[in-house]
Amino acid sequence: MVAIQATVAATTRSVSQQSLIGAAANREVKHASVTGAKNILLVGIDARKDALPTAGTRSDSIILLHIPAGHDSGYMISLPRDSYVPIPAYDNGKQSFAGGKNKINAAFFFGSRGLTGPAALSHGFELLSLTIKELTGITPDAGAIIDFEGFKNVVNVLGKVCMYVDEDTTSIHVGTNDKTGKAAAPYVINKDGTLKSKIKGVTPKFYAKGNHCFTPAEALDFVRQRDLLANNDFDYGRQRHQQQFFKAIINQAVKDGLSSPTKLPSLIKAIGSTMTVDTGGISLEDWVFAMKGINPSDLITIKTNEGKFNPESVPGVGEVELLNDDSLDLLKAAKNDTVAEFAATHPTWVSST
Repeated sequence: MVAIQATVAATTRSVSQQSLIGAAANREVKHASVTGAKNILLVGIDARKDALPTAGTRSDSIILLHIPAGHDSGYMISLPRDSYVPIPAYDNGKQSFAGGKNKINAAFFFGSRGLTGPAALSHGFELLSLTIKELTGITPDAGAIIDFEGFKNVVNVLGKVCMYVDEDTTSIHVGTNDKTGKAAAPYVINKDGTLKSKIKGVTPKFYAKGNHCFTPAEALDFVRQRDLLANNDFDYGRQRHQQQFFKAIINQAVKDGLSSPTKLPSLIKAIGSTMTVDTGGISLEDWVFAMKGINPSDLITIKTNEGKFNPESVPGVGEVELLNDDSLDLLKAAKNDTVAEFAATHPTWVSST
C-alpha cells in the first residue's frame, strides 16, 4: 500500500495543474471526497502546451468522460468538433467574443486567441466548458487538456502501443518518395487542414484493418487521420480512433509500464508532460484512488448521432454537424447518470472496439 501511495504521489506531482473550468464551475461547493456520478471534460489539442499560437488554437478532440455513481465503469462520449452550438459571449482580457452559434471547436479558439502558454489553455478551456454547460446543463467536475504531440513520448517509453485498427486508413501526412525511399508528404494540405491534392511520386503510409503495434510516430499519425478513412466517416472515424487509442495507451501502460521498475519513472514523467488538469477542488490523489476500480476494459465508447453525419451548410461558418435529438438525450443522460440505460436502449451507438 505504501508503494502504491508513493507511485500515485509521484504521478500526480508530474502532472501540470491549473484552473481550466473557471466560471463554468461552482467553486463554492467543496467536496470532501469523490462521491457520486462525475463528468470529466477531456480536450485534445495538437500543439505543444508552451507554444500555442497567438492567433488561438482549436480543440482537436472533445470527450465527455462520464463516471457513474458506482465508480466501476466509464463512458467516453465524443462531441464532433464541427457540432453547431451556441457559444457564450466571452472576454479573455486580450480579445472579446460577442457570442453566437459556431462549430464547438471554435469555443477553444475564441477563448484562447491573443494569448499564449497557460493563459491560452485556461481561457480556451473555460469558454469550451461554458459552451458545454449551455448545451448540456453539465458543469464539468474536472477537466484535462491532452497534448497529442506529447503522446509520442509516452509511446516511446512503452516501446509501442498495440490496438485494433477497425478500418483501412491512409495517411495524408506521412509517405515515402518512390524514387529516393525517403520520407515525404503525400498530399498538399490547405491552411484549414483539409485535403487539397495528391503529390505524384509519393506513396502514403497505409494502416490496414487489423491488429497493429504502433511506433510513437505512427501512433500520432494514425490518430490525426480523418480525410481518407475507408468508411468515409471523417470526424466520427477519427473520434473513434482517438477513443480507442486512449484505451490502448492505458492498457499498455498498465500491462508494460506500471509493473516495470525501469520504465515507471520515465512513464510517469511522460504521462505528466502530456496533460494539464483541473481537479475541481479535489486532490488528484483522491481522484486516482476513487477511480481505481475502473479497468481500461470497463471504458465504453459511445457515438453521438450514431456515428452518422447530419450536416448542414451555414454561411460564414461552412459545413457543420447538427446533433440530433437522440444525441441531446445522450448528453442529458450524462447529466442525470442514466448513460447505462441509454446505451442499453441504443446498442448501435456503442462502439464494438
